[in-house]
Amino acid sequence: MRKFLSWGNDLHSGRTSIPFVGRAKLWLTIAAALGLVSIAIPLIFGFNLGIAFKGGSEFKVDNVSSSETQVAEQAVTSVLGDVGTNVVPTSDTSVDVTTEQLTDPQMQEVRDALVSAYSIDAEDVTSNFVGPEWGQDVTDKMIRALVIFLGLAMIFMAIYFRTWKMSLAAIIGLVAVMVVTVGIYSATGFEITPEAIIGFLTVLSFSLYDTVVVFDKIRENTKDFEDNVHMKFSELVNLGVNQTTVRSINTSVIAVLPIAAILFIGVFLLGAGTLTDISLSLFVGTIVAALSTLFVASPLYGLLRSREPAVRAQEAAVDERRREKNLPDRAPVLGDEVPVSAGL
Repeated sequence: MRKFLSWGNDLHSGRTSIPFVGRAKLWLTIAAALGLVSIAIPLIFGFNLGIAFKGGSEFKVDNVSSSETQVAEQAVTSVLGDVGTNVVPTSDTSVDVTTEQLTDPQMQEVRDALVSAYSIDAEDVTSNFVGPEWGQDVTDKMIRALVIFLGLAMIFMAIYFRTWKMSLAAIIGLVAVMVVTVGIYSATGFEITPEAIIGFLTVLSFSLYDTVVVFDKIRENTKDFEDNVHMKFSELVNLGVNQTTVRSINTSVIAVLPIAAILFIGVFLLGAGTLTDISLSLFVGTIVAALSTLFVASPLYGLLRSREPAVRAQEAAVDERRREKNLPDRAPVLGDEVPVSAGL
């Protein structure tokens, strides 16, 4: 812990620096490669869509003596064969069984088979079905909500920071979170449900919050950067990211720990399968969001500003001054000619 705190202090002072902006092209190339892979995986393997999106029949089985999934799978297969059966324990005494959409006689056969397999009463098995039209309606609403969220986020960022380049970098960071998380879901076969989408939208809000915190520090550091003769614009941006790195890590860890508790303890120890969807999307998305802020949004903003005439002129002036005074070609740290804390 002491080493972590010391590392955080060094990042804040500039004594230690992670080259987020200096190696922006590397980080963005890696992010682009991950994005392409994340897009290709769903195109090849598709998604494991929940019943709410693809439609089907659902059976809720209560008062079972064992929540072993094989019992339900064998019961359904014994009467109907392979109908895309998915069994999820929702507690120690109940399971959810979903299949492709069945006819009324088929649903009755499955109910009878489940009653027999689990040795329970007929009223302990309830069933319903979701039509494909309803699933399509849910999908349309999800896409609409996502578009509205991104639109409002872009407007908020543009108004708050008063620069479209910060807004664009933040939105691309959000897109990176979406694409990579979707790719992970496709690659691992995690089921996509309405609860997972709720968690996913929550993650986008967390990602936006984390980006705003980092960008706010960058804006503070780069205010009146034209007058700064000690540090280049890119170094000021990089310092801002480094100064908020520990905060981003701490925020992410604090957010992930209770989610992990719900996911691993709740699901695997208590058998609370219904918690999986939302906690899993939060767990995966929160980690991806933290990395996106540091390695996508922030370096991209520095890169977008790097070709501006004012930025080029300021960085050239700093380079010239360092050559004249025989100073090292790096941002000053505490103990150098001008401490970083001297600001602008």
